Amino acid sequence: MSVTTHAAASRQHAHTARGISIRDVSHTYGARTGGMLALDGIDLDIGDGEFHCLLGPSGCGKSTLLYLIGGFIPVQAGTISTSSGTVVAPGPDRSIVFQNFALFPWKTVKDNVLYGLKKAGVAGAERERRAQRYIDMVHLTGFEDAYPSQLSGGMQQRAAIARTLAVDPGILLMDEPFGALDAQTRRVMQEELRAIWRDSRKTVVFVTHDVQEAVFLADRISIMSARPGRIQHVINVDLPKDRGEEILENRDFIGLSEHIWRLVREQAVAATRGAH
Repeated sequence: MSVTTHAAASRQHAHTARGISIRDVSHTYGARTGGMLALDGIDLDIGDGEFHCLLGPSGCGKSTLLYLIGGFIPVQAGTISTSSGTVVAPGPDRSIVFQNFALFPWKTVKDNVLYGLKKAGVAGAERERRAQRYIDMVHLTGFEDAYPSQLSGGMQQRAAIARTLAVDPGILLMDEPFGALDAQTRRVMQEELRAIWRDSRKTVVFVTHDVQEAVFLADRISIMSARPGRIQHVINVDLPKDRGEEILENRDFIGLSEHIWRLVREQAVAATRGAH
């Protein structure tokens, strides 16, 4: 187990040519009227191909930081950059998967996956090939013609992930994508996502409230403070790359989960007391 402060973590990947670089990023909601400081001086580097989880108490700014990386919210202070340059708007190098699946209910699974490829101008034959590849990857073969209403929650999220992966973003942003699923389906989806990530080697930034989920999925975990959000700790997850159900009984997994829970709990308590 390895823990670094946010300053040391920023230096850890300082020479990484690709990935994500976040420098002194702050964000205030309602800034023109005094507003609320949501993020304060975020410094973080996420390496190319890294699976990075953002963890912290409710309201600490995890999703805000994710949307800033995606370009869905304009950066007010500081800079965010990827291998494609400074982030000023959404771009083809970054795609997001939301908690609520965000599928078009009037389109079939295949048409949902094809949608982004059509918008990107991918030619017909290649479009079909890529759509089927990712449908197969998320184990929805045979459900190409099904509509979202005909699928379980887990299957809908698989379709959403396939649609996102099909446009081949270098960076995959995930905002509590399994939060609406039951416990059993959530565990299966975590294993599926880990397998997909191993195959695709995308850079993944994953927001979660669940400590065990973060430890199961991540290469590194950033623990954020109570609002205004700051990076309090960055933790290396020194566990085997191949993780299945058996890892839950691994002593290192249990010990690391307990350690991280204590760090998160400190921030959750601070949030309830209004302390920063």
